[in-house]
Amino acid sequence: MNEAPEWFLPLMAEKGVELNEEQLRQFGLYFRLLVEWNEKMNLTGITEREAVYEKHFFDSVSLAFFVNMGKVQSIADIGSGAGFPSIPLKICFPHLKVTIVDSLNKRIQFLTHVVEQLGLQDVACVHGRAEDIARDISHRDRYDLATARAVAKLNVLNEFCLPFVKKGGSFAAMKGADPQEEIKESVRSLSELKSKVANTFHLKLPFEQSDRHIVVVDKLDGTPKKYPRKAGLPLKQPIA
Repeated sequence: MNEAPEWFLPLMAEKGVELNEEQLRQFGLYFRLLVEWNEKMNLTGITEREAVYEKHFFDSVSLAFFVNMGKVQSIADIGSGAGFPSIPLKICFPHLKVTIVDSLNKRIQFLTHVVEQLGLQDVACVHGRAEDIARDISHRDRYDLATARAVAKLNVLNEFCLPFVKKGGSFAAMKGADPQEEIKESVRSLSELKSKVANTFHLKLPFEQSDRHIVVVDKLDGTPKKYPRKAGLPLKQPIA
């Protein structure tokens, strides 16, 4: 059953993302689970249907307006929170192999339940700090794409996320305000982590009209052995 706001399907199609009934059903169930679990734990301050579809679902999938998901096979979503952007992307692009990393076990329990209830395949929910998980050879330098949505400043995110990305892959940082100052501050971290900013994209949410920016960083080589540093250090002492 399609419970989406009437604008959702045509607007997604306009952006090149065609959704079938099963995908719309999955979005509807995801919305209900988010609201239900949010009563027990703090997942989001946004629970009204129209707002969830715009500020969480549409916003998450907006990454696909600028990055060709057909060429991406594997995604690592770092600090995913309630599953954004990776779960909406997985619903829209079922071929993706997704790994979600979050430091709070309660959120991982919620995401595991969502994955099971939605019938999603090839989604791994991993509990742990990004700095620790990125040291695991099964995750280090392995992914086509890493994502993070509103987690931290770019010079910190680079150390959290780029160690997951393989040479030739990309990291997409999903931001609100104009990230140009953050990009300037992240010059050294990009150099240290063998990467460069490839592009910055801007869009506005369709109704609220708030700004969104996506910074796409290309990984040029493997992660140096000293990165990421010990858990907690990237946030306390960003590479600068």
